[in-house]
Amino acid sequence: MNTSFNRAGRVQMDAAVAGPLFMLASALLYTLLTLQIKLLGPAFSTWDIGFYRFAGGIVVLVGVFGRHHNPFRGHNTRLLIIRGCTGSMAFICMITAIQRLPISTALVIFYSFPAFSAVFSYLIYGERVGRLEIACIVGVLAGVGVLFDFQPGGDLFGQAMALLAGAFAGLTVTLIRTLREHNGPVIIYLYLCTMGFCVTAPMFALQPTLPSTPAEWGMVLGIVFSSVTAQLLMNQGFFYCRGWEGGVFMSSEVVFTAIVGIAFLGDPATWRFWTGAIAVLASIVALNRLKANAVVVKANP
Repeated sequence: MNTSFNRAGRVQMDAAVAGPLFMLASALLYTLLTLQIKLLGPAFSTWDIGFYRFAGGIVVLVGVFGRHHNPFRGHNTRLLIIRGCTGSMAFICMITAIQRLPISTALVIFYSFPAFSAVFSYLIYGERVGRLEIACIVGVLAGVGVLFDFQPGGDLFGQAMALLAGAFAGLTVTLIRTLREHNGPVIIYLYLCTMGFCVTAPMFALQPTLPSTPAEWGMVLGIVFSSVTAQLLMNQGFFYCRGWEGGVFMSSEVVFTAIVGIAFLGDPATWRFWTGAIAVLASIVALNRLKANAVVVKANP
């Protein structure tokens, strides 16, 4: 009896702690990535940044993990390519939305992707999301909207692109459920980098912007390594939680980004920050408690 209880406790620790920790660490690194992109300045277009991110990711992953075997050899190559394409489409749609909408509007619409992931999880895998879990997703969306002072703006096409970016991102994280059964986080990200490289390389080649100072080289390298580490941590986190759950945990990035803006960029800490941040974090904590309870029930039927 005690042995069974201990085993259950270990399973609870794996599912309810490891997954959120991986996601929160990834969100912190994505916040660092956002800060580096902002400090790099407007001279570098989204296509430049995307090219450096994806091309640099291929170089790092192949150089580190492909020395003794073919790093592109994975299980279910077709689905790896599809997942890479959906991730790239999310990236392109988000670029279009940012170009046509206020940045706050684009971000709030994009962070609907946990809801899309919940829908795709039901359509593809038959996973049902309970009312309390739905409340957590709604809480995150409301918190992000308050934090960024959401006001619908820009043209309808831009709003559609932001929503499509969220849909593609939701599908992308959902597909990891199948891929993670026989593929590690490296091969999953490598195929995303490969597809992203194919998308961004032609636009980069038309008008490339190259780093011209040591500071710019440092920022570009920082973008490469922070994005690689963040993505690997996120992919690893999906081994412990479902796609929509990971999306909710990853939404903590908006809180971290706001904190960086307040601490380093002089942004004011308004009531919107406190209200939105509390709503997002409370929803994340509530989801984690629901997940922990579900693991206990499953381990002790």
